[in-house]
Amino acid sequence: MRRFAVLATLAFFTALPASAQDDGDVYVGHGISMYGDLKYGPDFTHFEYTDPNAVKGGEIRLSARGTYDSLNPFILRGTAAAGIGNVFETLMVSSQDEPFAEYGLLAETVEIPADRSWVAFTLRPEARWHDGTPLTVDDVIWTFETLKADGHPFYRAYYANVVSAEDMGDGKVKFTFDQEGNRELPLIMGQMVVLPKHYYAEHTFAETTLEPPLGSGPYRVASVDAGRSITYERVEDYWGKDLPVNVGQYNFGTMRYDYYRDDSVAVEAFKAHEYDFRLESVAKTWATAYTGPAVNQGLIILEEIVHENPTGMQAFIFNLRRDKFADPRVREALGYAFDFEWSNQNLFYGQYTRTKSYFSNSELAATGLPSEAELALLEPYRDQLPPEVFTEVYEPPTSDGSGNIRAGLQAARGLLEEAGWTIENGVLTGPNGETMEIEVLLDNPAFERIVQPFSRNLERLGIKATLRTVDAAQYQNRMDTFDFDMTVEVFGQSQSPGNEQRDFWSSESADIDGGRNLIGIKNPVVDALIDDIIFAEDRQSLVTATRALDRVLLWNHYVIPNWHVQVFRVAYWNKFESPAIPPRFGLGLNTWWIDPGLVTELEEAEEELKE
Repeated sequence: MRRFAVLATLAFFTALPASAQDDGDVYVGHGISMYGDLKYGPDFTHFEYTDPNAVKGGEIRLSARGTYDSLNPFILRGTAAAGIGNVFETLMVSSQDEPFAEYGLLAETVEIPADRSWVAFTLRPEARWHDGTPLTVDDVIWTFETLKADGHPFYRAYYANVVSAEDMGDGKVKFTFDQEGNRELPLIMGQMVVLPKHYYAEHTFAETTLEPPLGSGPYRVASVDAGRSITYERVEDYWGKDLPVNVGQYNFGTMRYDYYRDDSVAVEAFKAHEYDFRLESVAKTWATAYTGPAVNQGLIILEEIVHENPTGMQAFIFNLRRDKFADPRVREALGYAFDFEWSNQNLFYGQYTRTKSYFSNSELAATGLPSEAELALLEPYRDQLPPEVFTEVYEPPTSDGSGNIRAGLQAARGLLEEAGWTIENGVLTGPNGETMEIEVLLDNPAFERIVQPFSRNLERLGIKATLRTVDAAQYQNRMDTFDFDMTVEVFGQSQSPGNEQRDFWSSESADIDGGRNLIGIKNPVVDALIDDIIFAEDRQSLVTATRALDRVLLWNHYVIPNWHVQVFRVAYWNKFESPAIPPRFGLGLNTWWIDPGLVTELEEAEEELKE
């Protein structure tokens, strides 16, 4: 659910054309963007990174890890099936070659006043559900109210500032906000998924189900093998297939996801051509596993595709709801136990860069010491902030890569002693006699080889460290209820952060089960800086506020930063073609297509390999 919600509600920053800035003026258009000038005009025929001549049809087989038990991705309960988002649609859709732009999908036009106090969408009259029923304003209003009332807690937080949804007649729906100047809210509402009211009059929305749902999107569920696989088929009479935002996309006739509980098994299944395409996330696997005749003969293509996406923050995160992590000196000390340089050389084949920002690989990352503009935001809170925010450039602990981190562990012991933790009989003991025990919770066995040396270094500090790997369903349940000490988490970021920062870090989100403030941060300075981001008047103000927030998050040592890579590592069997121009801000797999000629050649080559 969390992953689906993030994908379905990417953050953007709204700016209107100069003509719409005067009081009382209302912008009406086919899209909205940060800079006011959209790349694609009202008469555009397709996105530049798609090919209108893409071949339709064929089957793509994909993999997923773990299992699933629901086809309802909109509630807290259950684990939703991979790919289920392709069944549903949103009011607007983002372009993958502009940083902050949306164009009409279910909505034909969007209206926004200069003060951003509301947004209105006029629906396309031709929009239809898969059963042929027209998609209406009633569906939009029902969806909004239902998601807030009975949906995943994410929606209540994300739509918290939206006070009403009204039917304005002639296919227009208006969302009114409780505040002015929140530039992102119109785009958040544009990315709202729409569900069929008439379908849920006969089905219970708030329950998990394996019954294929009714949608309006390019695919429908074709078959379900509960927990093992799911297949989607392209809707041949899909109402929106000729829309400019869809031309050249959703080309595969069927999409099948097979589930694997172990990544090593999944890799071997890929090499045996049990499925067609794999996005690789494990450095060792990328460096060593893709070998054999199929690779040597070019039947399997290995490719590193450079992207311009912010890489955000992947990290070992602390659960601040545990008293043992309350002191930032303890959190800082534990960071010395992770030897990135040794791991990069010995485990990652030198493929990674150490992450030093929550907004890495973007201009939003804090660099150097705070600028005058940043200081203007930070100075009022000086007595509530670590002094390093003002005086030092953040750097995580480093080593020479030899594996000898004795100096780092000595520094850690000093910090722990300052916080009242000392070693007694070889055990790290707190000021009240409690011993330091930490369980690192994982759902991916591939991470065990990374956590094990980290755990050994923790033990050298007198900490009883255990590693626990659980299945996807149990992991999700424990994360939803914040039942963990430490884990690995990824906080993805867009080119323009906004309201989702409240979900990640705000005090009000810290106690919402299923929420994204997994760390449990309750910091009034963080809350204030998030508001500075959300209500930034221009791009430079946004950058300034984001860099200030970055510094505060880093110097409070809420996480132990991991690493990032600035390419997509993909392996695929040679049956695909793709557009000449790739998207800047995504992989764009839904713009690829299957070449029947390549399929024939591949089948013949595979037969020769078997002989």
